[in-house]
Amino acid sequence: MSTFLSREATVAAPGFNRWLVPPAAIAVHMCIGEVYGFSVFNVPLTQAGAGWTIPQVGWIYSIALFMLGMSAAVFGKWVERSGPRKTMVASCACFCGGLLISALGVKLKLLWLLYLGYGFTGGIGLGLGYISPVSTLIKWFPDRPGMATGMAIMGFGGGALIGAPLGVKLVDHFKSADSVGVAEAFIAMAGLYAVSMLFGAFIVRVPPQDWKPEGWEPKQHVKPMITNADVLVDVAWKTPQFWCLWVVLCMNVSAGIGILGQASKMCSDMFGVSAAVGGGFAG
Repeated sequence: MSTFLSREATVAAPGFNRWLVPPAAIAVHMCIGEVYGFSVFNVPLTQAGAGWTIPQVGWIYSIALFMLGMSAAVFGKWVERSGPRKTMVASCACFCGGLLISALGVKLKLLWLLYLGYGFTGGIGLGLGYISPVSTLIKWFPDRPGMATGMAIMGFGGGALIGAPLGVKLVDHFKSADSVGVAEAFIAMAGLYAVSMLFGAFIVRVPPQDWKPEGWEPKQHVKPMITNADVLVDVAWKTPQFWCLWVVLCMNVSAGIGILGQASKMCSDMFGVSAAVGGGFAG
């Protein structure tokens, strides 16, 4: 198993069609992108009989997004060393495992298990699953880096368009006199997402050393760059420029991400749309 998951086992054979890689990346991103539609579960969780409030369950989403960023930063070097397959399998284990832990938390009415499950553990899965497909696609499409990144991000954003209505349908399907249906929905989604994410991990490949698309040559810069020096992360975060840039980007992202955490209820209250439509708005 360790050999199958190794980076060496994912190196593409001669003649491999690089267009088989985007479906692998999208298969993972479409699953973890569900986090943008998590707000459809906020109201049902407050009806689980544990007396939870909207602000309390809102922390589940907040912790998950925080861990997405932290895990992407902390495990970045490990992702490059280990390769996309091992990273995608680890992402699947964390994200789907987090859903199962959260299902147990709903059943036992223990909010901290949802923080630990979907928030902490699932958030690590989000970070691992986010960066690996993007970096792999960029390696395969050096001639089209914008398109490569766009395909991956499209999958992540589209995850809410699928995950939000799917979550609502599953909650309604499993709802009964004894259950609000959230725990069962989490279990079902864990199974469905595991199949998709493992499929992506199975078919993903990395290009051989020094590979480049046929007929493509890197552009030669006519104008000299200000610097040609590479700045490693260990050095970058010791510079004031890094932290100034980080603060600007953090402020830029926080406003939108904060709204997405309550998108379903906000849209339902303000515009009278269904929970599924409100959650899908996040995508």
